[in-house]
Amino acid sequence: MRSGSISEAARTLGRTQPAVSSTIAGLETELELKLFVREQGRLVPTPEAEFFLEEAEAILKRLEISKRTLRGLANREHGQLRIAGIPEATVDFLPNSLSQFVADKPSVKVALASRTSAEIEELIAAQQFDIGFAETPRARNSFDQIDFDLECMCAIPATDPLASKEVITPAELDGYPLALLHSEHRSHKQTLARFRDAGVRFNQRFELQTAWPGLRFVEAGLCALICDVITAYNAQEKGRLGMGPPMIVFRPFRPRIQNGLSILTPAHRPISIVAKDFCDFLAAEVETIRAAMIRRPAA
Repeated sequence: MRSGSISEAARTLGRTQPAVSSTIAGLETELELKLFVREQGRLVPTPEAEFFLEEAEAILKRLEISKRTLRGLANREHGQLRIAGIPEATVDFLPNSLSQFVADKPSVKVALASRTSAEIEELIAAQQFDIGFAETPRARNSFDQIDFDLECMCAIPATDPLASKEVITPAELDGYPLALLHSEHRSHKQTLARFRDAGVRFNQRFELQTAWPGLRFVEAGLCALICDVITAYNAQEKGRLGMGPPMIVFRPFRPRIQNGLSILTPAHRPISIVAKDFCDFLAAEVETIRAAMIRRPAA
């Protein structure tokens, strides 16, 4: 219909004239409609053919859009990320990581939710989110996990003599006011065990649901804080930029208090290309934090 003749259509398509005629005949049989009539030796499209052409062009246009979209997905230009993270990570760490990751991907949409580790496990197990960032759970068949064996840090007022120490031990904190997470949290239980093993006084002054508010108590000189490495790193970076607590230093705590974190993904459906790339990016960011906070004293 566009070329005006079967012979011209055949040349355009790189096919023989009989092949094009056979295709038209087969289509008319399948549709049970006459698409062309012959007038004065020429094929003239019927009204039904005009309607069919409009429909076909709309389908081809939609197909081209779909091809471009799929190419964009393959090139990480399109897609969506649904992420659930623990509160300690959704304050700064995940927003900062996402900002870097999607900076050159304007068509990638992001949903970020703050949940407890237990809630994140269930959301990922139910395949409701693409990625979870939580405290390391027990292995389950419903999700895959990448585990990071990290450790807790000790936040000390910068003016305190303990700030000169390379590491902090229970002996240095004998009777010292402390801020910790609630008594059911694994870091609390480990901290209490370290003090008992050392035979020194455990003096918890502040009980917290998340570690970030405890930094204010440390800054005010009221206590030391046992916190996760993500909170410590974020606070340290803010301090360097003049945006966070300037009167706090972070030191490794010994004996070690384990602070395992994991990236979780659904096990029963493949994740998108962009989600896989962000998992890799996030893993690299966690390793950067480990290197910055654990392998050398933090100040």
